[in-house]
Amino acid sequence: MRPQLHYYHLAEGITAFSTTRHGGQSTGAFGELNINAYCGDTAEHIAANRVLLAHELQVDESCILLPHQVHGTECRLIDDDLMALSPEQRAAALEGVDCVLTTCRRLCIGVSTADCIPVLLYDPARHAAAALHAGWRGTMQRITEKAVDAMCHHFGTSPKDLLAVIGPGISLHNFEVGQEVYDAFASAGHDMEHIACRLDKWHIDLPLSNRMQLVHAGLLSEQITMSDICTYDAVDDYFSARRLGVDSGRIYTGIILR
Repeated sequence: MRPQLHYYHLAEGITAFSTTRHGGQSTGAFGELNINAYCGDTAEHIAANRVLLAHELQVDESCILLPHQVHGTECRLIDDDLMALSPEQRAAALEGVDCVLTTCRRLCIGVSTADCIPVLLYDPARHAAAALHAGWRGTMQRITEKAVDAMCHHFGTSPKDLLAVIGPGISLHNFEVGQEVYDAFASAGHDMEHIACRLDKWHIDLPLSNRMQLVHAGLLSEQITMSDICTYDAVDDYFSARRLGVDSGRIYTGIILR
């Protein structure tokens, strides 16, 4: 049994990927490859899947980090001091975090999603990386721009050097929202003419919104890779909470500095 991953070829010296649903031991709506401990899967299956994923990535299982996301904008620096903490202390430090960033090598940082938008950032000049979770609330609060700001603050990153991946997430066509969500985006100053359209109800383009945030933060548009994978449409291969329910597995999108 081997995890089937979708790899992104960003640059030499890094591994960037998203997990699929294939190549693990979970069952039912968690099947097969889920490592998220916050969505209702069994501890036994999660532990087995982490070992399988670590073997595939050629890293130690303890070096696969996954924060407990809360649809906020908190960014957490992962450094040697944090990695020296006990597992319990480390979990506490990653509580309520939706973006992780690091310069530590052979450490896999990532976020979990199931329709929300995962974004990876890599700075080849500083050999630094970030992974962030942008659901509609995080997108509305501009977590992607804040992640770029955090890299500039911690690493001295120049945004024009950054390479980015916008991973699997729900598409405009399938992301139907209520008036209150549209109003929240509009009140926050988002360009609704470009990211929203009205069908029977409002639809919002989360991948595009995050791409626009990256460009606004100073990234070059040609250095942004779009996966163009809609989790809702591709539910056989990727987890979708709208298709499977919230009690289902999660995609893990991660990056490793080698």
